[in-house]
Amino acid sequence: MHNFLKFSMVATMILAAASSDGAEKLFTDGSDVSLSIVNHASFALKTPSVTILADPVGGGDKFKSFGSPDIILITDIHGDHMEPGTLKALADEKTTIVAPQAVVDKLPEDLKKKALVLANGEVKSKSGIKIEALPMYNLTPERAQYHSKGRGNGYVLTIDKKRIYISGDTEDIPEMRKLKDIDVAFVCMNLPYTMTVQQAASAVKEFKPRVVYPYHYRGSDIDQFKKEIGTEAGVEVRNRDWYVK
Repeated sequence: MHNFLKFSMVATMILAAASSDGAEKLFTDGSDVSLSIVNHASFALKTPSVTILADPVGGGDKFKSFGSPDIILITDIHGDHMEPGTLKALADEKTTIVAPQAVVDKLPEDLKKKALVLANGEVKSKSGIKIEALPMYNLTPERAQYHSKGRGNGYVLTIDKKRIYISGDTEDIPEMRKLKDIDVAFVCMNLPYTMTVQQAASAVKEFKPRVVYPYHYRGSDIDQFKKEIGTEAGVEVRNRDWYVK
């Protein structure tokens, strides 16, 4: 009976991570934040009252099921993160587009009016969500051409007292390694544009988020990423398919 009860409790915790609409609950302790993976760098976070889209590209139809977004986060100017046509299809009168200046400079005038510019290090709040803009950039000389420091943003969101880190396109920069008290992290890894699996794992083992999702990983071995992190760091690695066709 003891083993049966133990199994039942574990099963309940696992089932709590999924919802009936296919979204995944980020937390099992009552904090009601769900994740819906779209593709590559695009995903949605939802609470009962706020919808956040991260780097939506690929047309508005891909995001219709999430309803009208309160916040759209854009990390960088590249086409797999910022697409004006998709933003036009999604942004309505209540939507705020949070982005670095380099992104806003490339938006059409009607979308610029919806934009909140955040530079690296700045902090603002929208819809009850605290948004911190972090650097994201390349460290190695041969990759420096892809992401210069100060152009793009990573983000830390505080939602219901939980801290969620979105890396954007970056290598294992000091600013990432110094992060504290991150509950969930979305960490990129793909060459030649960002970093290796080993770099990503090394950084994660240093800043120790409670949960990490590898994303933006096209061509990378996320199973190896999980092996590199291992169990000693106390980080739960959630490998998911971000490239379902």
